[in-house]
Amino acid sequence: MSSIFDRTRTPEQRRQAVSNLFDFVVKGGMADTTRMPSEVIDEGHKSTVHRYLPVNGPLSGDPVLFVPPLGSQAACFDLRRGCSLAEYLLTNGRRTYLVDYGEMRLSDRDLGIEFWVSEVVPNAIRKVSQDAGGAPVNLVGWCLGGLLALLTTAAYPDLPVKSVIMVASPFDLSKHRLVAPLRSAGRYTGGRIIGSFLKVLGGLPSQIVGPAFKATSLTTYLKKPVTLVRHRDDRDFLAQVEAVDGLMNSMLAYPGRATLQVYQRLVQRNELAEGRIQGSTRVIDLATVRVPVMNVAGTRDVLVPVDVAHHVGDLLPNSPEVRLETAAGGHLGVLTGGSAPRTTWPMIDDFLAEHSG
Repeated sequence: MSSIFDRTRTPEQRRQAVSNLFDFVVKGGMADTTRMPSEVIDEGHKSTVHRYLPVNGPLSGDPVLFVPPLGSQAACFDLRRGCSLAEYLLTNGRRTYLVDYGEMRLSDRDLGIEFWVSEVVPNAIRKVSQDAGGAPVNLVGWCLGGLLALLTTAAYPDLPVKSVIMVASPFDLSKHRLVAPLRSAGRYTGGRIIGSFLKVLGGLPSQIVGPAFKATSLTTYLKKPVTLVRHRDDRDFLAQVEAVDGLMNSMLAYPGRATLQVYQRLVQRNELAEGRIQGSTRVIDLATVRVPVMNVAGTRDVLVPVDVAHHVGDLLPNSPEVRLETAAGGHLGVLTGGSAPRTTWPMIDDFLAEHSG
């Protein structure tokens, strides 16, 4: 459309546009965010493992386990009907599972990254493999979820892991120009100012996580009113915007210890760029990973630019394959944006087809 107020629009297009905008602005109910049906196969502290139910016939192949990042609802893998990675894999007949951490509270402030790497993710992998008759598990993680999946695989080589698929997972933050000020401030202050701030807060409250995430796409949010008008007759586009807004407005808190570790180890010291990071009792070395790995980076991702994500290609000397892909979209868009069903998801499905039974 060449203009917001295109005079060539038909009466039916105008009627549809008015109806869409009314539903979007007033009713707020265009997106079908009903979650894909699932059943719980295991529950533990900050860990509920779901098995998704079939949608159009029996499921087969090695199971897929979604590993969410901290701070985000597990619904990132199941955004809405018609734009859900879970729905896509299930429709393709893949056995699909999810580990959900639930909400983080002040009482969880002492939980560090090692809690997920040594307890939550390994337990979920074992439960999924057991539920799938002993089959090895393909891990799919977004952002920090991808790091949790890969670090768990490196820390416990005996786990039944078949492959690790990451979307927008960061590995070398020295290549990130927006992180440079934080790294410089940390060098001059020894990380004390930000570290003390995080300790006082006990982590990052959800009231900060959501707006901070939106700030990484500030231009998009500033243009949102005009964008909505331009696409006022595109009901699917408006439903996608509504679903993304819902996810952004329901971001979860980060536990204090985990937040401090992300800042000190990944941002300030950039440990992961060398392929080694200090665990709770030992150093975790990515050189121990001996399964196929993929990382898909978003071409418009401000939070995790392509070169920050693709640095993992230099860190896995013993992996039989390290596939580095790019797809259109920002940090969330590359996972579940409007073009993801035609780009990122087929990449994931193809990788699974090549490396899964």
